Amino acid sequence: MAGRTQIPTKSSALIAMIADEDTVTGFLLAGVGNVDLRRKTNYLIVDSKTTVKAIEDAFKEFTAKDDIAIVLISQYVANMIRFLVDSYNKPVPAILEIPSKDHPYDPAHDSVLSRVKYLFSAESVASDRR
Repeated sequence: MAGRTQIPTKSSALIAMIADEDTVTGFLLAGVGNVDLRRKTNYLIVDSKTTVKAIEDAFKEFTAKDDIAIVLISQYVANMIRFLVDSYNKPVPAILEIPSKDHPYDPAHDSVLSRVKYLFSAESVASDRR
């Protein structure tokens, strides 16, 4: 199809994480963790001492890497950098907001869900015109 961007395919890709310690630990135990040759990890543990700048830098780094397919980010962390999350529009890596133990999921702040609602409302308007 013309005008559509091709999604690159690879034999393997990583999942990056930006979340609280408990969430990251759970995913690390499941085998998501990676440390490259430069000792850079594919996760950022966010606690009360983590600055917004550090979160922004990690988000920019993870979304710029070509070996990452999905960035999982806790929703309360995504709210700290909402302007970056909402302005990100590339298909890969996909940004998925997840709940954390201490902060419940709020569908009103989920960028993916809001985009899906927008697409379905646009499709329903377009189908009504036919």
